Amino acid sequence: MDTMKEEINQRLVKLCEPLKDGRVKDAMLYSLLAPGKRLRPILFLTVLRAYQFDYHQYLDVACAIEMIHTYSLIHDDLPGMDNDDLRRGRKTCHKEFDEATAILAGDALLNLGVNIILQTTSLDDSLKVQLTNLLYQASGINGMIYGQQQDLYFENRKADLSQLEDIHKHKTGELISVSMQMAACIAKKSDLDAWKQLGFDLGLAFQIQDDILDVTGTTEELGKKVGSDLENHKSTYVSLIGVEASQKKIEELFQKCYERIYAMQINHGLILELFIKILKRVS
Repeated sequence: MDTMKEEINQRLVKLCEPLKDGRVKDAMLYSLLAPGKRLRPILFLTVLRAYQFDYHQYLDVACAIEMIHTYSLIHDDLPGMDNDDLRRGRKTCHKEFDEATAILAGDALLNLGVNIILQTTSLDDSLKVQLTNLLYQASGINGMIYGQQQDLYFENRKADLSQLEDIHKHKTGELISVSMQMAACIAKKSDLDAWKQLGFDLGLAFQIQDDILDVTGTTEELGKKVGSDLENHKSTYVSLIGVEASQKKIEELFQKCYERIYAMQINHGLILELFIKILKRVS
């Protein structure tokens, strides 16, 4: 996993080299290369490995996924959204540069992600269209952006568990889910629906973990401000059902993920190893 993360980081640098120099490029690289888990691209590459594919041919697609994720973080942190000061252990993009530059950096990463997929030589044209469609549906108004919209709507309103799950499914689950779907699409497998549902379960579990860490972790451990959900009057699994019940929900969701994995004709061990690391994460 560490080797894969380093390969992604190195390729991100190479893909940004041809960009015109200036503050926007600097802001893009600042946010892209901040210490992060690279969860979504690693999920994509690991599923490819599980289908017995050489993932190195698809590093550019993995980087495109990370660019879309990073763009969403930059915009999430803006004063008009969550107004955060810290991200991945350093100042947020708009704090390090300025708000206008951060907006442009996010826009540029969104644009660059699709161009990278369209320009990669390891995919035929039909597959490029399929992958682009999957990624931009998941990150668009019916996917991640819808989740962001609902998250903002409930900032000063109490959401119930069903509404909270809907937010997490779209804001977090969509991009996690599509990362695995895209790998299945490349492998030309019929498992897309299974990966989609598995991704939603994993995304929800991941977000509940964040809810718990927001009240049990520290700024140093998480690389971002803790207690922000409470400050922003957001409903969370912890605020609705408590830490213990939230942890139980995480375990139930991971069990559902394991069952879906075992039902597929893949190298189960590779996926399970990664999922166990996610389950045990502390940041």
